[in-house]
Amino acid sequence: MTRISVIIPMYNEARHIGRTLESVRRAALRAGCDWEIIVPDNGSDDAGPQIAREHGAQVLHCPGISIGALRNRGAAQARGEWLAFLDADMQVPEDWLETWRQVHEQNRAEVLGLAHLPPPQAPWYARAWLQRVGNTRDQTGLRDWLPTANLCMSRSWFERVGGFDESLRTGEDKDLSLRLGHAGARLLRLSRPTVWNWGFEDSWGEWLGKELWRQCSHIQLLRKNGLSLRLLRFPLLACGIWLADLLALLALAQHQWPVALALFALGLAPALGLALRETYRRFTPRLTVQLWLLHWLRLHVTGAGLLFGLFNFTPRRPARG
Repeated sequence: MTRISVIIPMYNEARHIGRTLESVRRAALRAGCDWEIIVPDNGSDDAGPQIAREHGAQVLHCPGISIGALRNRGAAQARGEWLAFLDADMQVPEDWLETWRQVHEQNRAEVLGLAHLPPPQAPWYARAWLQRVGNTRDQTGLRDWLPTANLCMSRSWFERVGGFDESLRTGEDKDLSLRLGHAGARLLRLSRPTVWNWGFEDSWGEWLGKELWRQCSHIQLLRKNGLSLRLLRFPLLACGIWLADLLALLALAQHQWPVALALFALGLAPALGLALRETYRRFTPRLTVQLWLLHWLRLHVTGAGLLFGLFNFTPRRPARG
């Protein structure tokens, strides 16, 4: 019987880890495979580690290391031929591992990731943001990279590319996926079944904080993988918006109101373009406007993340819940 090791890095996830582990247990029982759950803990000061142990998980005490290092510590401890990486705030469907087994046996792909959506309790900005993901990256098909909210793969592929890059403070999922793709692995994203993402942001401050943490990875990824349009396009948009804002402020200081308004409108254009690209197939004005605002904020946060990256500074990784 094939053994699968589910690796769930955690930091202060007492609110979610019990639900996550119970959903994994049900998925493993339905798939009929031998299984284990390993939780590398990044120094939680809540009840998360205790809850994980009560649900039968093996908890590794790994304070103060990067998220990539956490995932690697779990993989090093794992004994399964298959590895599954899951965030601690995800509730997987009962056919999660059964779906992976079918994909593997049918030779459809070497790496699998499922779409994830927020529950109805999430605020509008969290729902809109994940709807934007669901309308592009989470459509069924082969992808260039997959986020590690949920990933299944053979151990051999993980070891072939050397696991996660522990020097990366963020963006370790994109880096791993790019290296897997370059090594010849097919990365499959399925829109069904769906994973519930309970780690939605309860406040604007939390949303902005998480985005800032995520966007600090651009400089490291460019240094590691070299200049490419794929990695450069979003940072260049962010720099363009910051430049437009700066010129608009200078125009305002000189009382050049038409010029300032034109520059401000120019700064809004990239965010609108991103929103339209992600909603044109199922155009809904409300979602488009919501994503327009969120992309505009995200592009400004990306500019701040680029500055932090230049000075090798990254805020502490936030708890995902």
